[in-house]
Amino acid sequence: MLGLVTGLATAVAATAVVVAGAAPAAHAVGPALLPVTVTNSTGRGDTVYLYVLGVNLATGKLGYVNSAGTFTQWSGGAIPPSAAPDVSIGGPGNGGSTTIRFPRGFSGRVYFSFGEKLKFFLTPDGLVQPAPWAAGDANQNILFDWSEFTYNDAGLWINSSQVDMFAVPHAVAVTGASGTTQRTGDPVNDGRNNVINQIKAQSGWAGTVYTRSDGTVLRVLSPGKAAGAGLLSATYLDSYITSAWNAYASKTLTVVPFADQPNTKYFGRTSGNTMTFTNTSGAVVASFNKPSSADVWGCAGNLPAPNDQVVGPISRTLCAALNRGTLGTVDTQPDLNSAGFYKNSPTNQYSKIIHANMADGRAYAFPFDDVGHFESLVTDSDPRSAAIVLSPFGAGGGGGTSSGWSSIVNKNSGKCVDARSSGTANGAAIQQYTCNNSYAQQFQQQGTDSGYVRVNNRNNAAQVLDVNGVSTADGALVQLWAYGGGANQQWLPVAESGGYYHFVSRNSGKCLDVPSSSTADSVQLQQWTCNGTGAQSFRLVAQS
Repeated sequence: MLGLVTGLATAVAATAVVVAGAAPAAHAVGPALLPVTVTNSTGRGDTVYLYVLGVNLATGKLGYVNSAGTFTQWSGGAIPPSAAPDVSIGGPGNGGSTTIRFPRGFSGRVYFSFGEKLKFFLTPDGLVQPAPWAAGDANQNILFDWSEFTYNDAGLWINSSQVDMFAVPHAVAVTGASGTTQRTGDPVNDGRNNVINQIKAQSGWAGTVYTRSDGTVLRVLSPGKAAGAGLLSATYLDSYITSAWNAYASKTLTVVPFADQPNTKYFGRTSGNTMTFTNTSGAVVASFNKPSSADVWGCAGNLPAPNDQVVGPISRTLCAALNRGTLGTVDTQPDLNSAGFYKNSPTNQYSKIIHANMADGRAYAFPFDDVGHFESLVTDSDPRSAAIVLSPFGAGGGGGTSSGWSSIVNKNSGKCVDARSSGTANGAAIQQYTCNNSYAQQFQQQGTDSGYVRVNNRNNAAQVLDVNGVSTADGALVQLWAYGGGANQQWLPVAESGGYYHFVSRNSGKCLDVPSSSTADSVQLQQWTCNGTGAQSFRLVAQS
């Protein structure tokens, strides 16, 4: 996870972490000051305040950045902590945007608060971050959240984070020198309410949802923060951890921590409460005592993750598998089949529900949610601009919903994806047609795995968008067909700027496309090599 270490109830010096593997390039790329547009799509009328806080990577000094991108080092501080100066930047009103700038060589957080400025404090050693899960925290009754980033000579990394709490869902995006935009973090339609209500409905989890006296739900605490505050059982996950740990007393766990090094393997067996790992030569390289629930929630304690090439990678893999509930049943880790995550009981309901309510299935719901690349992160080695989009608090979102219906509108023509003549039979043509709100123009995305979805039609929910003949060729036509699990029936919605998406076929790697950029009614859609044109860009409009 990027950015600043979360502040504690007591004064601590915050530090920043550059993404592993992000070694500086031989020469600087990207502008010295990267423009970052913050857009407010929440639907709330509150005044918004922004803060850009972090560390100067060249000096290691903590400080803040103003709207122009100028870095200033913190000074002063006391014990007990003294109030930090007000370094807020005026943020966007609902429907508006504000541009801030990241100086190259800076890593930290962008905070955004609603209706009230955040309260920061200084010690002689550094900055005390807001910690609303701690009793008496000065920011406990403020609606706020943050995004994390690192911008250096190797590029930009920016992610949304739910590791500590889920409060203000937001998308992050980066546009590179080629003009291609990557975006992630959009919730599904009504996603914030979905998360809050679904977590409240889980036995023992209602206390993790914090509501202000005026009825505003401010946040859902992550299980580690909630348990630490006495709001969730401190032993919630212990029974599953014991079962998973003991499974390897009679079989071997294989950890392959590096996707690009498939021959680097470690083998774990449990004896008593200790799991010991050997390498391919049989030498012992690491051992771990059985972790507690707190250790798993925080990926710490008995799951230490030093920045090395053996113990840390094994520990991160174990932590991800325990959070996702696959340790004990999937014996080669990391497991990349998200369809099998969170099937254990008890399970990490927080992470499960947040991932399920993200348009692309990606989130940063525990510290090593990036194992297997399920995190809500975008990166570009040659960025030209970035964006943070504060998502709707009610209806609306970035990508349809697993429980609702949306029209799919082409950017170039303004027309809707449509089942020709309201057809419901196998082979019915998928065309574009003037939007008319009919069921033939309403679709539902349902997750498969690794972020892919099947796109059902409302006229007959058994029928999905399908590439004819399982073709991988340019020009292959798109039709309706009964879902059978084929890769030609699965699509990856890839977020672009402005709330648009392109849909990539799992089978061919090609994009859903309107032939020849036509704006005419009745043109049947096809797949075509992805090219970033408006003929391949679509937005989703929620339907009742």
